[in-house]
Amino acid sequence: MKAEKNKKLGFFHKLYRYRTLLLMLLPSAALLFVFCYLPIGGLVMAFKRFNYRDGIFGSPWVGLDNFQFFFTSGKALSVTRNTALYNLAFILVNTALEILFAIILSEMAGKWLKKITQSVIFLPYFISWVIVGSIAYSLLSYESGTLNGVLRSLGMDPVNFYGESGWWPFIIVAFSAWKGVGYGVVVYLASILGVDGALHEAAAIDGANIFQRIRYITLPGILPTVITMTLLALGKIFRGNLDLFYQLVGQNGALFDKTDVIDTYVFRMTIAATDVGQTVAIGFYQSVLCFITIIIANWIVKKKDENYSLF
Repeated sequence: MKAEKNKKLGFFHKLYRYRTLLLMLLPSAALLFVFCYLPIGGLVMAFKRFNYRDGIFGSPWVGLDNFQFFFTSGKALSVTRNTALYNLAFILVNTALEILFAIILSEMAGKWLKKITQSVIFLPYFISWVIVGSIAYSLLSYESGTLNGVLRSLGMDPVNFYGESGWWPFIIVAFSAWKGVGYGVVVYLASILGVDGALHEAAAIDGANIFQRIRYITLPGILPTVITMTLLALGKIFRGNLDLFYQLVGQNGALFDKTDVIDTYVFRMTIAATDVGQTVAIGFYQSVLCFITIIIANWIVKKKDENYSLF
């Protein structure tokens, strides 16, 4: 009865009735509009040769010339491939570790041990990437790095990590996991705690061991969360974490073939004071790839089970 009455209310009557809630929402909506929707108008620069005298809308049109420059530069394929492969590795490694640590924490018996372990895992999430870059240099430096110091003490040759790009896919994935896994553990731990405890009790009475309970109760119980988190991550698969790559690699050109992603390439183009339209065109290309990826991933999930899809 109440639902039917709400349906009959007019739009302006609803605005007045829920004015307090809408006013509470207004600051967030304003921030979202200013920082997320308003900049969309700047995408027009991808099709212009921007100059500050004429402004965004007065600059001359150049069609697809800005895109042509990117695709003929020889960097389009490599930075796109690096961005996708790194993010795919982040998704696979981080998700597996997050689920593993969440399950371990949920099965821990000691209250204080559980809290201390969770704090230790979560702590790196709050460390700035600038500090992480310094930690990485302290560990990997050829002259004074801790790892090379250990190798020298064992009579082995030191490794020039900052001169050999082959090591960096593993280094970057490792530091990404070390810093980011703690946040995901909290999410999955909350999901595990939401699984009905009576199911575990019944399974234990029937003789199921801990591994069987994890396989047949815990993992299926958190599957919707896993799918949602994975879909959200896939939506950013063509967006590199600029802080991660720039603070770990910096302007070391010897490592660019294995570490250069779309975001670092655009950043270098921007500070080199080249045509702004070219950098906007690359960002536009990046956004289109992300949009296509999330649409395809959501469609696949929807075909398997509509309840697990985002939309």
